[in-house]
Amino acid sequence: MAALAIAGCSRKKDKFLNRNFHALNTKYNILYNGNLALEAGKKELADTYQDNYWEILPIERIRPKDEIQLPGAHTNNNFEKAEEKATKAIQKHSMNINGREKNSQIDEAFVLLGEARYYEQRMIPAMEAFNYVLKKYPKSSKIVEAKIWREKVNIRLDNSELALENLKKIFKQNTITDQEHADARAMMAQAYLNLKEYDNAVAALSMAADLTKNNEEKGRYLFILGQLYTFLGKTEKANITFDKVIDLNRKSPRVYMINAYMQKARNFDWKYGNKGALIDLLLKLADNRENRPYLDLIYHEIGNFYMHTGSEELAKSYYNASLAQRGVDNYLTALNYSELAEMAFNKVAYKRAGMYYDSTLMNLKENTKMYRAVQKKRDNLEDVVYFEDMAQQNDSILKVVSMNTIQRTTYYT
Repeated sequence: MAALAIAGCSRKKDKFLNRNFHALNTKYNILYNGNLALEAGKKELADTYQDNYWEILPIERIRPKDEIQLPGAHTNNNFEKAEEKATKAIQKHSMNINGREKNSQIDEAFVLLGEARYYEQRMIPAMEAFNYVLKKYPKSSKIVEAKIWREKVNIRLDNSELALENLKKIFKQNTITDQEHADARAMMAQAYLNLKEYDNAVAALSMAADLTKNNEEKGRYLFILGQLYTFLGKTEKANITFDKVIDLNRKSPRVYMINAYMQKARNFDWKYGNKGALIDLLLKLADNRENRPYLDLIYHEIGNFYMHTGSEELAKSYYNASLAQRGVDNYLTALNYSELAEMAFNKVAYKRAGMYYDSTLMNLKENTKMYRAVQKKRDNLEDVVYFEDMAQQNDSILKVVSMNTIQRTTYYT
């Protein structure tokens, strides 16, 4: 047994025993654990990533560019572990004999290496790993996957046109699976979004949503598709698509379903729509215990409903209820304060409106369109609030002056 183990450890002999020893150790030991780490890292990323549902979502959940750390820095221990496992597989089990790799698992190790680097946004090293597979393993079962990942890197490097050109070539291959087809179409959609070619993005994303077998992906793709239809002014198509997201129910993350309901509420036809059915739905969503994490969003939409129907006091109570949830969505917080500011302004309560505008600004990113608009309103209130305070002070002085000595003593007492 010891002799067999020693013989099996040699990476320089092109024999059946040697090849199988290293292939099995690579697949069922090192790569198995590496892929587990990668999946754990992707789950952690999905659980902690904060999507901005007020804008068209990106196809993938991945850190924004402004959060990228310095080269060599690791932000997720699972991705670091996945990279270590992939590197170990290559260093300890590669059987490169006479320029040819004899370990059938090494191409998978390079794909794992590239994916781990990709999720850490180390794009140039990721590109090197995928290019190595394409160059050294042209007949690999992972070849299509490696090509798609390479173009994902190109998209992250702002080479969307090149990525589109290369992705289109993939469809000419006979070996492409439905899931690979879906992955390629989804990344084409992202490239088109980057280039602001929204109609092309819709076509690509529709195919991706139809082809993918992953319900989490399907829910996300359909939600983005609904957002695109809304952006393009195709409200009816948007609502039909959001209904598909809602129909997935527990098959897809609940956050997509809730935001699909909210998007439909914002698309509501206030002239011909059934207002009673809308408020009943929103109140039912608010009463559902499963929706507690989303009450800030639901209460805000209920507030919007009452604003549209002229019940300002009810609207105010729901905007405050939304704020009381203390959610992590700063933009939603800003919208609540902005609505309260407008109500106070319309009631000539300028000082209170100014405070609400201040709270709005605190929750907005500077130099955005909404920030500048609110800042302008706040600046215009400065003189109004100053003269209002002066008038109140003068009124108080005149009131005291008009009193006799006994009234004045009683007042101050």
